[in-house]
Amino acid sequence: MASFLKMHGLGNDFVVFDGRKSAFSFTPAQARAIADRRHGVGCDQVIVIGAAANGIDATMRIYNADGGEVESCGNAARCVARLLMDEKGTSKVLLDTAGGALSCMRAGELVTIDMGPPRFGWRQIPLSEPRDTLCFRMEADHEFPALKEVSAANVGNPHCILFVPNAEHAPVERIGPVIEKHVLFPQGTNVEFVQVLSPERVRMRVWERGVGVTLACGTGACAAMAAAQRRQLCGTKVDVHLDGGTLTVEWQGEGSHIFMTGPASLSFRGDMEIGALR
Repeated sequence: MASFLKMHGLGNDFVVFDGRKSAFSFTPAQARAIADRRHGVGCDQVIVIGAAANGIDATMRIYNADGGEVESCGNAARCVARLLMDEKGTSKVLLDTAGGALSCMRAGELVTIDMGPPRFGWRQIPLSEPRDTLCFRMEADHEFPALKEVSAANVGNPHCILFVPNAEHAPVERIGPVIEKHVLFPQGTNVEFVQVLSPERVRMRVWERGVGVTLACGTGACAAMAAAQRRQLCGTKVDVHLDGGTLTVEWQGEGSHIFMTGPASLSFRGDMEIGALR
C-alpha cells in the first residue's frame, strides 16, 4: 500500500506521495487513474516528493491529470513546502523542480514562493516562431477579440494570457483547449483569462494544460500579473482573484524575481494499492 496526502491550494488539488525514503514511480496510466474523480482519488495533479542533496531540501515531480509530467506548479509547491517546513520546524525550504529551484518561505499562516524571474523570450516560452510576447495576434478557428492581443510568459512553465472585459463571461472551456494545443505552443500552454479590476486587483480564470478548468493556478497568477505589469495595467503588488480564492503576487519588473503568497491546505490522508489501478 502507498500512503498519500490529499492537499489543495485554493481548490487546485493534489494527491501527494512521499518518495524520499524509497523509490516511488507509476505509469502515466496510473497517474490518470489516481487523478480520476470518479474511479480514483481525484485531483488536478499527482505530486511525488523526492530526496535531494546539495542544499536542496527535496525534489518535486508533477504529473497532470492526463498523466503527462510538467515542469512547475506554484500551488503544489506551497503545499509541499508547508509539509517540509512543519516537518523540519523551519520557516524556509528549497525545492527542486523540472522548471527550476523554488525558495519557499512561511508567511504567517500562508506560504510565499520565490518563483524566480519570469521569462518572455519567444524561445523561452517556447513558441514555434518569433513573436513579440508582450502583445501578438493568434490565428484560430474561433473568433474571440482577445486573440488579437495575446501575451505570453514562462514562470517555470508556459502561459498564454488573454485580457478580457469580463472574466466571468470568458469562454474558458471553448477557447482554452484551442490555445492549449495551438501550433504556436509546441509544448502546449496554460491559458489565463484576465480582467484588470484596478492597479492592485485582477480577476483571473484558468484553463490548465493537461487538466482543463481549475479553481486556481499559481504560476498562472504570476504570469498574468507579469503580463499586466508589462502592459502598464497594474502595479508591483497585485491580488489575483481566482475561482478558488486569492493569491498575492509581487514583482518589481523585468529582471527581478516574482513572489507568490497564498494558503496550502491538507484535506485528508489515505492509502492506496497502486498496482490495482486501471
